[in-house]
Amino acid sequence: MIANSNILAQRREIIPAVKGQARVSSIGARSFLLEAPGEFDLPAQRWIWGLSQTVIGWTDIAEVIPGMTNLLAIFKATPEDPEIIASRLLEAWNNAESLDLAGKIIEVPVHYGGAYAIDLPAICDFSGLSDREVVRIHYEADYRVFALGSAPGFAYLHGLDPRIYMPRKTIPSLRMEKGSVTIGGMQTGVAMLTGPNGWNSLGHAELQMFDPTSATPALMAPGDTVRFLPARIEL
Repeated sequence: MIANSNILAQRREIIPAVKGQARVSSIGARSFLLEAPGEFDLPAQRWIWGLSQTVIGWTDIAEVIPGMTNLLAIFKATPEDPEIIASRLLEAWNNAESLDLAGKIIEVPVHYGGAYAIDLPAICDFSGLSDREVVRIHYEADYRVFALGSAPGFAYLHGLDPRIYMPRKTIPSLRMEKGSVTIGGMQTGVAMLTGPNGWNSLGHAELQMFDPTSATPALMAPGDTVRFLPARIEL
């Protein structure tokens, strides 16, 4: 899981953002968030994965949650001096090594267009591209799972072509269907639940992404490569 926006809104900066340096904030009494500097990209995520391997070995750590180019460290007890913890995390970041998780390849058949593609016209208007161009650009890319969060099994995918970046909605859709293939900013993903959603749908996938009865409930995991297959295009 990754920290949601409500939790991030409660953070208190301990080590301020400096260009080229990680930022560390506290969230509550026992949790500390380290955010990678620079771009939202795979090298930064690999550094986060490497950092998590270091921090999880600390004896005073209760849980480590790698997010999208960030890491949430939850300690067993409230530290006496938060600045010491922040300095430890920053030192660990500076001494970390890049780690590339060797994940599996997952192919997701998608019905592009049709009744579930409620936001495809808006994506076309924003990008200046035709619906066929948007769909083609989306399925031709390979994506990497950076983190899971937001809903059980939901994977935040990196690798979206900048030509079809689409801002999240200022007013979410009240009912977006489970399985909707969506774009939110510079990311793409597959909706895990039917309900309110601020991302933009351009298709639908029937593949089951989460099975709570399985030994490994989530189909996707950090490090996996995801490919969307155009099983049907209805434009």
